[in-house]
Amino acid sequence: MKQLSHYEIQNKQLKFPITIVCDAIRTPENIGMCFRVAESFGVSKIYLHESSPKTENRIVKKTARSTINQIDNEVYNDFNQLVQKLKKEGNTIIGIEITDKSIDIQDFKFKNHQKIVLLLGSERSGIHNTDNIDATIAIPMYGRNSSINVVHSMTIALYEATNQLKRN
Repeated sequence: MKQLSHYEIQNKQLKFPITIVCDAIRTPENIGMCFRVAESFGVSKIYLHESSPKTENRIVKKTARSTINQIDNEVYNDFNQLVQKLKKEGNTIIGIEITDKSIDIQDFKFKNHQKIVLLLGSERSGIHNTDNIDATIAIPMYGRNSSINVVHSMTIALYEATNQLKRN
């Protein structure tokens, strides 16, 4: 068995109809990793809140590597207005959040939706407003802790969503 270098790996480079909305994520490392992970899963676009670290931030750039230039992104200032705009464009708005109505991620049928928006809440308080979203998904956990890092949650959601979508 030989470990392959980055130059020996040929990814399929697929694009999925998935958009990420970062709801006031505060740390530059999380913003940078959001880009890096989203690009590796073929996400179409990322929206960042105006209060989040900018893509020009040194730590965001270092963490994201070159992926900031490889994925469309836009800054927004009004969360509810953005959610309404994305809904009008035909997106299903899915929050990665623990609510009394959350569906376990493996039970959610991503393949039944043409265009998907995954909402990521802030590290401290979660998603700003869950009133206007179509569904919330939760990642089952079996330890004492009830939450994980926002980018880790996104990674798990993207893995599940892209696996379902590529089978379709």
